[in-house]
Amino acid sequence: MALRPYWSGHIRLSLVTLAVNIYPALSRSRQIPLHEIYRKTGQRVHHQNVVDGEPIENDDIVKGYEVEKGEYVILEPQEIKDLKIPSKRTLDITQFVDADTIDGIYFETPYFVTPDGKGSESAFAVIREALRGAGKIGIGQLAISGRERLCAIKPCGSGIMLETLRYEEEIRKSDPYFGDIPKGSIDKEELSLAKELIKRKSASFKPETFHKEALQELIDSKLEHREAKVIVEDKPGGKVVNLMDALRKSLKEKPATAPKTKAKAKPAPKTKAKKPAARKKVKHGRAA
Repeated sequence: MALRPYWSGHIRLSLVTLAVNIYPALSRSRQIPLHEIYRKTGQRVHHQNVVDGEPIENDDIVKGYEVEKGEYVILEPQEIKDLKIPSKRTLDITQFVDADTIDGIYFETPYFVTPDGKGSESAFAVIREALRGAGKIGIGQLAISGRERLCAIKPCGSGIMLETLRYEEEIRKSDPYFGDIPKGSIDKEELSLAKELIKRKSASFKPETFHKEALQELIDSKLEHREAKVIVEDKPGGKVVNLMDALRKSLKEKPATAPKTKAKAKPAPKTKAKKPAARKKVKHGRAA
């Protein structure tokens, strides 16, 4: 079965334009879904679109931008769809930056980018390898669902990765949180020991060795009608520990080995359940 692209259009670098498809890189189906259940009957909780307690139809819902408390500028779906945004069909790369100069707080959602058709494969490969060789990330804007999103493209294996970025105004200033942290002098010996500890525990990141063990174990134990395995929580002590003593003690410990890949458990027998109805959002007198 052919994969359906999330977005199809073009990437343009100056006079070079190539057709591409973009696909979501995240698998929502692999996350652990938790639904709301009515405890007394075990039935799934569903929600309706309501205004003043009265159900309303989806066709009667529009978008609204709140200008004052309870006052909105109404935007019809067709108005948003008809917006003449240059980046609706083309991701125009306007600049290149070093790969390590964008703070992680700006990165939002990853997507896979592939060439759309054989005519784009050659140009696609040239751009991918040029980015890889230069150690650069391309920056541009792309409009999806009527909203322009800041984007970054970078090489990813034989393809290209696109990541949406948060705008500056979407990120809170750190001053209210970090401003009261005292800027005291740092003991050179403590710093040296801390660096040595980091060096000893440094390793390649292997995401496949980490799992959502606690929640999955609880679910598996209920499916298998057994007690959940006890997971011992390592709670820090309440007393103040001397930093130098703690660092020296940490350095004496043997380096931790990478956790073994968790073996896949045999699936438990499925129980029949009623097919859930589509979940709807609750509206409290406001258009969302």
